[in-house]
Amino acid sequence: MSDTIQKYKDYVMTGFMKSVVPLVADHASGCTITDVNGREYLDCFAGISVVNAGHCNPQVIAAAKAQMDKLVHCSSYIYHVQPVADLAEKLAHIAPRGLTKTFFGNGGAEAIEGAMKLARLYSGKHEFIALHASFHGRSWGTLSITGNMGRKKRGGPYAPGVAFAPVPYALRSNWRNDPEECGRQCAKALDEVVRFATSCDVAAFIAEPVWGEGGIIVPPPNYFKEVKKVLDHYGILFIADEVQSGFARTGKMFAVEHFGVDPDILVTAKGIADGFPLSAYTTRPEIADAYKPGDHLSTFGGNPVSCAAALANIEFMEKENLPGRATENGNYAMAKLRELQKQNPLIGEVRGLGLMIGVELVKDEKLTPATAEADAVRESLFRQGVLVGVGGVYGNVIRFQPPLIITRPQIDRAIEAFATALAEVAQLAHV
Repeated sequence: MSDTIQKYKDYVMTGFMKSVVPLVADHASGCTITDVNGREYLDCFAGISVVNAGHCNPQVIAAAKAQMDKLVHCSSYIYHVQPVADLAEKLAHIAPRGLTKTFFGNGGAEAIEGAMKLARLYSGKHEFIALHASFHGRSWGTLSITGNMGRKKRGGPYAPGVAFAPVPYALRSNWRNDPEECGRQCAKALDEVVRFATSCDVAAFIAEPVWGEGGIIVPPPNYFKEVKKVLDHYGILFIADEVQSGFARTGKMFAVEHFGVDPDILVTAKGIADGFPLSAYTTRPEIADAYKPGDHLSTFGGNPVSCAAALANIEFMEKENLPGRATENGNYAMAKLRELQKQNPLIGEVRGLGLMIGVELVKDEKLTPATAEADAVRESLFRQGVLVGVGGVYGNVIRFQPPLIITRPQIDRAIEAFATALAEVAQLAHV
């Protein structure tokens, strides 16, 4: 283990976290990761919301292995490859209404930038509107539409022609006790952003249906319906960034389905292929036709092995009703976490959809972010053999995003460990 960790220090650029978690993973199955010393960890982060169908899902692995024996790469945009066509057809059947044509890439940032490019080509417009607390990737283009200084610092200036509107973050708004009013006011603010912060040349509005990196912020139910009225009035496309929230994570195949609106472009990655590198953006045929020969390409996009894995992954989700399981187990987990909240003033809010759950930690009634405490909780959970994420614009949100096949006993174990971690942190605060 120490040899691998030292090699990371000597040869691997680790620019995301202050320190990489000292776990040297050897193998994994379902919701369990085992390190090189044989210690098992309950994975409640799913590789950043990726292995929704579980680590090394046998159905997904079998499909990938079968494809590897036939063809690994031949450039799926130069030649026709069956898994690519089959997956695109499947996405057309499960995507929101009218979205039937897909372009495949490798990762979320690439897909977001492709969607932005397509929106410009189709609309003939050039500006974008994004939201505060948003995160869309770490490339220069996607950081340009990311509303989080912590992710953007030291990399500017970024692309011009981007305006930002307030996120409907009810807990930290003037309408903490009235989320519906928060939704209305934030939609009204979007209209004002169009009128006062753009040249009315806006190609698209881009938003995550649930803000993941921003702290698992779930918008009020009315928010996107009110937003869609504004977008339709100005002829602005809606790009739904489902890179993190897609593929059964929130209790629907796509999180935007919770809100009664249809996006013009749907962007997916992470959970699409249960760990194999793949991303996609799916849209209406008339928008897709804005691409003319030579406009776009991805050498490794639509990799046959990844596409075969993705198709098996989606079939497993449907067969095992993972959206329904995410809803039931997510409600169960959040109910237990809210009971824990009654005994722990460190918990400011428990929120989520399905098994995309955030627990915001605060120091006091003024909602002062408990950033150091969140790091300490994660470290305690790690020592107890439970892996979680930490996010939010203040770094104070514990993120529970386990594989969707997680069992009730495993959920109980994670929450018991979380309670222990909170007690440890509270005790240290009083020392």
